[in-house]
Amino acid sequence: MHLIDTPGHVDFTYEVSRALEACEGAVLLVDAAQGIEAQTLANLYLALDKDLTIIPVLNKIDLPAADPDRYAGEIANIIGCEPSDVLRVSGKTGEGVPALIDEVIRQIPAPVGNADAPARAMIFDSVYDTYRGVVTYVRVVDGKVMPREKIKMMSTGTTHELLEVGIVSPEPKATAGLGVGEVGYLITGVKDVRQSKVGDTVTLARGGATEPLTGYREPRPMVYSGLYPVDGSDYPVLRDALDKLQLNDAALTYEPETSVALGFGFRCGFLGLLHMEISRERLEREFGLNLISTAPNVVYRVVLEGGEEVVVTNPSVWPEGKAREIYEPIVKCTIIAPSEFIGSIMELCQSRRGELGGWIICPRPVSNCVTPCRWPRSSSTSSTPSSRVLADTRAWTTRRPASRKRHWSRSTSCCRVRRSMHSVRSCTRTPPLHTATR
Repeated sequence: MHLIDTPGHVDFTYEVSRALEACEGAVLLVDAAQGIEAQTLANLYLALDKDLTIIPVLNKIDLPAADPDRYAGEIANIIGCEPSDVLRVSGKTGEGVPALIDEVIRQIPAPVGNADAPARAMIFDSVYDTYRGVVTYVRVVDGKVMPREKIKMMSTGTTHELLEVGIVSPEPKATAGLGVGEVGYLITGVKDVRQSKVGDTVTLARGGATEPLTGYREPRPMVYSGLYPVDGSDYPVLRDALDKLQLNDAALTYEPETSVALGFGFRCGFLGLLHMEISRERLEREFGLNLISTAPNVVYRVVLEGGEEVVVTNPSVWPEGKAREIYEPIVKCTIIAPSEFIGSIMELCQSRRGELGGWIICPRPVSNCVTPCRWPRSSSTSSTPSSRVLADTRAWTTRRPASRKRHWSRSTSCCRVRRSMHSVRSCTRTPPLHTATR
């Protein structure tokens, strides 16, 4: 049995989707003191879309503030099970853990694949080791992967020789190979983590597969921000620090830029605000830097009158002249909240250039467990420019006290986010606003 711990934040949704692709089931772990968070529900939808077996579990039942009966009822209402089916465990005391392991063995189906087909393995994670280089974690879908064989990364076409193949149990342990359905690690001696991309397909260099596994895409930064050292003499140190940080973080992109006020620095691309905060914190803590970061912004795609297309990541380099079309990222989200907040949510979306797609009233579900939550609830869909969401999220996390922030996350119990590019007809014209259909 192999367990994969996935990140929960929306910035890392792609990594979560690849980890779920490598699994036959998922354990829905909910804090018995806090309840279901928005990111947990979003990842639950990803697992349901992939038709995985879901095992609901309440953790931290030993805490004084835990309310397992209430949150077991909420979980049951969401996934359609009985409250008694929700397992209750405590990682601190060990209560309920043996029952959880038995339930995983009983419910999760065995992996399937073709052992005689050309080898295909999916990368779901990779880390950089100072002494051994990039350690690539894979799940073998077809065939078999053995040491001393030459493998090929199907997205880039690069080939490497396998120096070691092993499993994690929980310490790394070298083996004679990995077969169908097995999860393990590959070591090739490569020093650049960008050559082992999450979601890529690994096959044999000779007689390998011709069709890669589905779902791979290149990491695409959604948030850009400038990083400048407070002391200008630390610019070479910052450059070396970013080089080393990128060894562990293939999604981080950066390029040099200059500012009249701040001097020399780098324009960095991140997956989201959390990714940006983590990267800056690591640069300051691990490399002893004192940094200044500019206000984050999204990427725009500008089509000029002559048909030339320009990608803008910095407002200071906005192209001059008339623009035929401007594209900006759009956040498509589903909001579930008590019905008394309908008016406030409509006003909030419209003030942020959002387009409401409609409302669905969710009546109180029939359940044997009484949950003291506010019903009925309403579900709305909205398309809002990512730049407005970005500004509001940054202001909320920096200004709101912690207690208000926790209350907000409970009131809006679901926020399922997708990102796409939509066209804006003019850089000075606001898209029409739509009222919600009741």
